[in-house]
Amino acid sequence: MHTSIKIALTMLFIAASSSALFAQNFKPSEFPDRIILTWSDDPMTTQSVTWRTSPDVKVSKAQFILAPNTPIYLDSVETLPASTEFLEVDSVAANYHSVTFQELQAATTYAYRVGNEGTWSEWFQFTTAPKKGTPFTFAYFGDAQNNLKSQWSRIIRQAYSNLPKAAFMVHAGDLINSTQSDSEWGEWNYAGGFINAMIPSVSTPGNHEYDSEEDGTLVLDYHWQKQFTFPKNGPNEFSETVYYIDYSDLRLISLNSQEIVQNEKSMETQRAWLEKVLADNTQKWTVITFHHPIYSSGTGRDNKEFREAFKPVFDKYKVDLVLQGHDHSYGRGRNLPSGVANQDPAAQGPVYVVSVSGPKMYNLTFDKWMDRAASNTQLFQLISIEGDRLSYGAYTATGDLYDAFDLIKTENQPKQFIDRADKAIQEAIELTPGSEKKMTPEEMAEYMRTYKKGSK
Repeated sequence: MHTSIKIALTMLFIAASSSALFAQNFKPSEFPDRIILTWSDDPMTTQSVTWRTSPDVKVSKAQFILAPNTPIYLDSVETLPASTEFLEVDSVAANYHSVTFQELQAATTYAYRVGNEGTWSEWFQFTTAPKKGTPFTFAYFGDAQNNLKSQWSRIIRQAYSNLPKAAFMVHAGDLINSTQSDSEWGEWNYAGGFINAMIPSVSTPGNHEYDSEEDGTLVLDYHWQKQFTFPKNGPNEFSETVYYIDYSDLRLISLNSQEIVQNEKSMETQRAWLEKVLADNTQKWTVITFHHPIYSSGTGRDNKEFREAFKPVFDKYKVDLVLQGHDHSYGRGRNLPSGVANQDPAAQGPVYVVSVSGPKMYNLTFDKWMDRAASNTQLFQLISIEGDRLSYGAYTATGDLYDAFDLIKTENQPKQFIDRADKAIQEAIELTPGSEKKMTPEEMAEYMRTYKKGSK
């Protein structure tokens, strides 16, 4: 055999062996893994948890106890049987188990573990939601999507370092890159690790959580409902992707934007549901999350029909904040009646945010609706609510403040917006690597004019 052919075959064998070995790192065993906290009901009195084992584990359990300051003595714990579902996808077979702890006390810390005799996980802790009026902070992540183990892991871990007592984490779609990829979900869970088991996740699906059948029917990643247990208070056809959660003074709403942008009937179903949820809303603050932006921060993207259908609803009910992903860049703007920033203090429209937490990057759009923007920058956001004030901060991978603002609500007065970006580091608007091969000189010049140094 020719030497070059031998070398090529050897390299292919090494690559295949490395890939198989890498995939084995995420194969299930008798020991629980991918332990994720979510909510399927009232966060003050319930807590849901899911986990995975090999398919030969037919019976699994969860134990919990009011978290003591002493060692945990097993004669005091309560044991619950898990619901179990089988899933085989991407050549990986596993059982997914779930339990919802019920009749819990508000604002109380509990310890729990999952598994069975001889295979128990370590003990984790969670804290139930407080009663209305209690301050709290949550984290928000734009697209994680790819290089999850190698590059996204530091983002979620830095967010945890900045705020280890976050109430929950919002993921605005495209948690992974390839639908039905068990190894990518393995990386996502690896990156989150014990954080996922300590802080509840609130996730909305993106386009990368979907496949399309030949007739155009959208198919949600099979892992979604196996590893997340979300409320079923949305339309039946969008179970556990369209829902809302009330936490202290906040109503947090998830919409399924992939269905919205792909299907006119789905758009109308969700719009009608949203209007009812907002009309019945008695919470002080309202935040909505979905994947595809109402106003795009990325080059060559626009969701006009989505915007025209939903923005009037957001404005009518004075939604406070809209958290989005998809465009792999950062943009923040408010009060946008026609796509142009309008700083009228009497306007009551939402603040729109597009962000990215993973390493995949796009250039910024030439349509600069944003008051603060970023390209080629991985970010996470921490959002605090305390009484009449909502405080927002976007942070870089190294924990530096990149963007900040406050919203203040005073009875019988317009909502006040306070821009605090001047307290943050310099705006990052450089072109992403390789742009010179994709953009004409005229496009590059226009980009630099749009985002010239010091622009706001």
